Amino acid sequence: MAVEVLTDDNFKSTLFNNDKTIVKYFAGWCGSCRLFTPKFKRLSSDERFQGVSFIDVDAEKNPEARKMAGVTNLPFFAVFKGDKLVKAVATSKEETVVDLLNSLN
Repeated sequence: MAVEVLTDDNFKSTLFNNDKTIVKYFAGWCGSCRLFTPKFKRLSSDERFQGVSFIDVDAEKNPEARKMAGVTNLPFFAVFKGDKLVKAVATSKEETVVDLLNSLN
């Protein structure tokens, strides 16, 4: 599954329309965010996470989406079931993101 880039305009409706979602919050200036991009794309294609929507959100340009997850640092990852936040963490470690994804099951 491809990683979809969302904005405040379509963030809430996309969450509402998906059962399971992981969101990567990033900023253009964030080196760690850029370094995680290929890992996030690879995880989106991992068959263990079929049925999970993978979303990228620019935290600086989308304050409403940022507020829904309580973003504190970047990169920041949040998992949602529908439009309800399940768990969130600021990390650049792939194993931590995998743990977040596993919490959706």
